[in-house]
Order: sequence, then C-alpha cells, then structure tokens
Amino acid sequence: MLSKNIQDALNDQIQAELNSSYIYLAMAADFEDKNWPGFAAWMRVQSQEETGHAMKLFEYIVKRGGRVQLKGIDQPPAEYESPVAAFQKAYEHEQYISGRINSIFGLAREGKDAATEALMQWFVTEQVEEEATASRVVETLKRVGASGSGLVMLDRQLGKRGQGGD
Repeated sequence: MLSKNIQDALNDQIQAELNSSYIYLAMAADFEDKNWPGFAAWMRVQSQEETGHAMKLFEYIVKRGGRVQLKGIDQPPAEYESPVAAFQKAYEHEQYISGRINSIFGLAREGKDAATEALMQWFVTEQVEEEATASRVVETLKRVGASGSGLVMLDRQLGKRGQGGD
C-alpha cells in the first residue's frame, strides 16, 4: 500500500506528465501551422512518450492498491517565436520535470518505499535522456540559425523520430 504522501506526489506527477504531453502537442500544432512537419512529428512523438509516462505512474498506483486521482491540466501556449524558442522551452520543461522526479525519489527514499524508489529510478534515468536530447536539439538549432537550408535539413531529420530515425 502506498503512503498518502507518495500517492499524492504520484498523482501530481501524472498531472505533470499529462500537462507535458499537452505542451508538446501544442508545440506540434504550432509547427504544423508554420509548415515545419519534421519538428511537428518530433513533438508528437514526445507528447506520446509523456502520455506513456503518465500511464506508467497510473498503473503503478493501481498495482500498489492506491487511488488514482486525475487533475485538470492547463492550456499550454499556442505559439512560439521560432523552432529554437520552442525547443528551448521544451528543454527547460524537461529540467522542471526532472526536479519533480528527484523530489518523489527523495520522498520514496525517506519513506523507505523501495518499490517506489525503484520506479522513480527508471524516471530519473529517462529524464537524463530527455534533457540530453532536448539540449542537443537546441544546440543544433542555434548552430544552423533561424533560417536556411540547415533548418530545413534539421526539420527533415527530426521528422524521422519514431520511424527508426531517433
């Protein structure tokens, strides 16, 4: 059985993961509107991953005999100034999520909840990858600049994510 503070933290994290999914879906919509199909595809895959993270937490709470309590999510921004601005926001958001994950890991350790600590270790590892990927895209976007063939090529390359082109 989950302690109340762990259950509450995990439910809050489900909300944060679903909010992340919504943010990335809004970014995908903005990229589609601006005719950047590769960036849009990348963000759609990211949105699906975040929904998967929420479901992983959902299933864990159920398996541990807890109660899932879904909460509302906020409307995300609808537009971004540029691809680099959107990916910079994505990177900053992943850093925020990492902080939340680390806090839950700490709660689990403090509460001697080894099962939740093990689950959160998976998320800690996942967040290292998420931050590194977003940071790499930001740095590449900065190198190629705001327009030109480099940006078009990067759009095409990122569009392969989820199709074996990760």
